[in-house]
Amino acid sequence: MGEIVGAGLLSHAPTIMMPEALRYELNEGKEISLVPGLRRLREEVLDPLDADTFVIFDTHWFSTVEHLLSSHERRSGKFTSDELPRTMCQIPYDYLGDPELAERTARLAEAHGTRATATADPYLPVHYPTINLLSFLHAGERVISVGCAQTGQPEDFLALGRALGDAVSNLDRRVVLMASGGLSHRFWPLQELVHHEASDPIHIRTPEARAADEHRIELLKAGNHREVIASMDDYLRFAPEGRFGHYLMMVAALGGADCTAPGEMFSDYENATGTGQVHVWFQRPERGWIG
Repeated sequence: MGEIVGAGLLSHAPTIMMPEALRYELNEGKEISLVPGLRRLREEVLDPLDADTFVIFDTHWFSTVEHLLSSHERRSGKFTSDELPRTMCQIPYDYLGDPELAERTARLAEAHGTRATATADPYLPVHYPTINLLSFLHAGERVISVGCAQTGQPEDFLALGRALGDAVSNLDRRVVLMASGGLSHRFWPLQELVHHEASDPIHIRTPEARAADEHRIELLKAGNHREVIASMDDYLRFAPEGRFGHYLMMVAALGGADCTAPGEMFSDYENATGTGQVHVWFQRPERGWIG
């Protein structure tokens, strides 16, 4: 019988992949908190968990007519981002997949109310929400990437998460879930962007978006996932990354609205060119995810 042993809402902001000197230059001479936060997660959380598989909900893998999961035996190569090749270029990656878990999740999806396909096509691209986190957090675990359907509504993401939770429970696995994406996600216009690259949240695109993000962070810290889910219609006004599908899939696998796991901050709430970024980690409670 498998279990989900940990989960996190984690930022993959391109800034984390910049050389240290450039990070300091952009951030008024100091480190962004996202980088030491990821290092702490590996040492303090993931090492003791001894997980078999990471499932990464990847907000840059856009699908349209169904959910997609990677089901390769192994993926390796070098990654260069077409969005920002100055920062993310020729990053080596090499990791095993978990075809059994990916395929089982896809098979169970229809019973939970959605459509999904597991794919092992050798030419399928990888995306930096997966690669950036693995650069800091991977230590031999198997890896599945899950796409974020651009047509998805909250219930679609919740359904896929429920299918994943069901699949894990019937396999001998210790699984960690990583919702790789940001909070509110509107960028500054190109002519203004250069003035808003520091991490201070005063640079979030609008005060209203910042307030919406900070409210969700407080709910997550309190373990009030029910209210985060219930308020999605309001939060979508602030364009959360991936329609917040990365979080919704993750939390649904943990029990959805019934999950009461409190979140621990592994970074400050930070700006990245107008968008809200944070690391929040959910440790599996002794009595399980559902209170």
